[in-house]
Amino acid sequence: MAAAKLSPADSLSFCLAQLTAAAGEGLGGGEDTATNETPLGRALLALRTRHVKAAGGIERFRARGGLRPLLALLRRAAAAGPSPSQAGPGSAPSSVESAASSGPAPSLGPAPSAASSSTPSPPARLRKTLDLALSVLANCCTEGECRAEVRRLGGIIPLVTILQCVKTDSIQNRTARALGNLAMEPESCGDIHSAGAVPLLVEGLTACQDSQCRQSVVRALRNLADSPQHRLALAKQGAVRPLAELLAAAPDPAMTLALVRALLELSRGCSRACAEQLSLGGGLGPLVSLASHPKRAVREAAILILANLCAQGLVRPALGNAGGVEVLLGELRRRRGPSGASPASQQPLVRAVCLLCREAINRARLRDAGGLELLMGLLRDPRASAWHPRVVAALVGFFYDTGALGRLQALGLVPLLAGQLCGEAGDEEEEGREAASWDFPEERTPERAEAGSFQSLRSWLISEGYAADPGDISPDWSPERCPPPPEPASRASPSLGPTSLRTPRALRPPARSPAATAPEEPWGREGPALLLLSRFSQAPDPSGALVTGPALCGLLAYVTGAPGSPSPRALRILARLTCNPACLEAFVRSYGAALLRAWLVLGVAPDDWPALRSRPARRSQHQHRELGEMLLQNLTVQAESPFGVGALTHLLLSGSPEDRVACALTLPFICRKPSLWRRLLLDQGGLRLLLSALTRPAPHPLFLFFAADSLSCLQGLVSPTVNPALLPAIPLDLDPPSPCLYEPLLGPAPTPAPDLHFLLDSGLRLPAQRAASANASPFFRALLAGSFAEAHMDLVPLRGLSPSAAWPVLHHLHGCRGCGATLGPVPPPGQPLMGSEAEEALEAAGRFLLPGLEEELEEAVGRIHLGPQGGPESVGEVFRLGRPRLAAHCARWTLGLGQCPRKRALALVGLVEAAGDEAGPLTEAFLAVMMGVELGGEGPSRDG
Repeated sequence: MAAAKLSPADSLSFCLAQLTAAAGEGLGGGEDTATNETPLGRALLALRTRHVKAAGGIERFRARGGLRPLLALLRRAAAAGPSPSQAGPGSAPSSVESAASSGPAPSLGPAPSAASSSTPSPPARLRKTLDLALSVLANCCTEGECRAEVRRLGGIIPLVTILQCVKTDSIQNRTARALGNLAMEPESCGDIHSAGAVPLLVEGLTACQDSQCRQSVVRALRNLADSPQHRLALAKQGAVRPLAELLAAAPDPAMTLALVRALLELSRGCSRACAEQLSLGGGLGPLVSLASHPKRAVREAAILILANLCAQGLVRPALGNAGGVEVLLGELRRRRGPSGASPASQQPLVRAVCLLCREAINRARLRDAGGLELLMGLLRDPRASAWHPRVVAALVGFFYDTGALGRLQALGLVPLLAGQLCGEAGDEEEEGREAASWDFPEERTPERAEAGSFQSLRSWLISEGYAADPGDISPDWSPERCPPPPEPASRASPSLGPTSLRTPRALRPPARSPAATAPEEPWGREGPALLLLSRFSQAPDPSGALVTGPALCGLLAYVTGAPGSPSPRALRILARLTCNPACLEAFVRSYGAALLRAWLVLGVAPDDWPALRSRPARRSQHQHRELGEMLLQNLTVQAESPFGVGALTHLLLSGSPEDRVACALTLPFICRKPSLWRRLLLDQGGLRLLLSALTRPAPHPLFLFFAADSLSCLQGLVSPTVNPALLPAIPLDLDPPSPCLYEPLLGPAPTPAPDLHFLLDSGLRLPAQRAASANASPFFRALLAGSFAEAHMDLVPLRGLSPSAAWPVLHHLHGCRGCGATLGPVPPPGQPLMGSEAEEALEAAGRFLLPGLEEELEEAVGRIHLGPQGGPESVGEVFRLGRPRLAAHCARWTLGLGQCPRKRALALVGLVEAAGDEAGPLTEAFLAVMMGVELGGEGPSRDG
């Protein structure tokens, strides 16, 4: 079988030779009569259909130097074709400035005949050559290295010239396609802008009727929008409005996709010009409709365009009228659903929804469409923490919407706002002036409105020193309001009078003019949250929202932990709440008064209990203490009023068990009238109720800290001058204050001689006097002088007694009091008492009916473990011995007026743990100490 005959065009060398010859000699050349084609045409056709499309063909074409003659051919073709009178062959097209000054592009007409008639069509052979050459170049520019070489060889200017000179749709299509491919490189994109291609592309978009050509132009415009500067330049040169008008004309699906993709790029960081043109072009309605397009790419692009447009306040009302609010809310709700997208894809929609809250008409639509619930969901979501400041700022727009505020309060906004006060700042960018609410459009005084006489007057005022700059003088100034010229000394004074010519500068911002002389409050990251909290606090009864644990904790954490001085608004909120009688019961039920005292007066935050947490340096504790005392004084005024007395009495006597305990705990903090706190706490059982609740599950994380502080405050009220004194510590390194009567029996020559020995389980024999031992205790009297066998024995066994426990017993039997023998079995602080020799000695004293010895041993335990060397952890250990007198010692230690609040609370925790479920002994110990002090006694009487 014979091989197929190869044509010369199958050789890349032949094609390159034809390109080189045509670039040097012109576009003519002999015509092949058999094929009615020129060799150049066959070469270009072969390049487009075979060589460039083959695998690696573009790289071979570039490596063989094909781009240089191809660009030279295009330069000659551009010079040979018809051109407008403004541009000669090879010159740059008309400037960008002239195109931009002509305003937006004209509306799309039904026929572009006007543009075509002004420029004659090129000859058919030239048109075909341009078609093929531009197609080859556009295909080559799909490769990055080819794009770089085309730019290096100066191939952009010929393309722009062809775009300007040749108005045939096919030529415009391929030129726009080549420019769009070149624009994928940032450097080439800048050169295309500088060459003035944008006005020509916009003109081609409005003039051509071919859908493929329009798509190429739209794609080129999209690729040219690669940076904020280029997007702004495109918008200012009228590239957006024709796209919007084409979109409004309901094009075919392919064109629709190209348009929304281009508008999406142009609307990134949406400028004012872009928003105006898109609105004037009628693109808002079609974009809203396309948000429900069946094709995902079109649908998502349309939604993102609407989100980008929200950055411009001037278009947001129209966007809401077109249904954009519902569309954006629905999409954000879908993306936040269980099968929704990642948080990053939600960011533009969150930003758009928050910006929509700046206009009243859109706020109403957002509220009716369930937007409040969506925003609250964002605030609750920890994954959306970066957007929380933006959402809170958006909710400020509902400041005067009573219905929306009520709904937000019901949804739990207040605790979330309180939590935002000390949260991290969001990392999103701040909005510019153009994103401000369009409910109050920015007023601009046109420059042309200023008459020449006013400009002359302003220049004279500046030259004479009456004004510092042109902005100080408003065109509304009149001579009637002009004061006499000030003296030179007063002119140099830093403070001018209220009628001076510098007044207009202070009055320029209308919203701030009434407070021009008042100190401006700081407006930091927490400003929006504080503003909303202040609005809620001004309700007749804000207790349900603001007087709660989370809300108070948030406010107090901000006041005490703010990096600088806290906003005065936060202090006013706290003062307003404590001065409102409707909040009194809420402060009692929520332990709010106890929290104010602990956090502000005592300096113990919830995070500092039970372990002290390291935190950065705070403001002066003295300032916090003053604030806390002021707030508690406000609550005292409410509590001691007739309304407050009735409310507290009802709460203590008829409230729920939890409310009754909370009332009993709070009363010592907010009641100073003796008749009131005595009646409620002592006469009507409030104190006993509080003490019995100590061993039950804690209703508040800081309940035991609050209870210890409350009992200490009550102790101060009961006896403001008498302190339940701690037992004096006995210096262990000094000689006993009284002589030891048992020691003479222990020497080598005892006097008098012992007539009895006690035998311990360990085999140790302890000498004793029978008569002294029998007289000291009824037990030993019956044992040694009665009818028992031990009465006739010289060696009497004592079972179950260790030498250390027997030692204080023998000393006591022989009359020793205070000789120091009772200190021997007591372990040092920090070691357990349960199971120790001290416990054994106490049991032996009770078994041998020695109440005096019991009292001495208990006193020794108290002096060692509840003295200066003892800590709060020793209190519970002492209480575990189960001795009533030691329990009273523990209560005295805990209620000491000079005791550290933290140690007092830790001691109460130890007492509660030691008491277990049995609240009786602990209750009786505290009641005995407090009531005994009240009656002027020294506590319960001693035994024996």
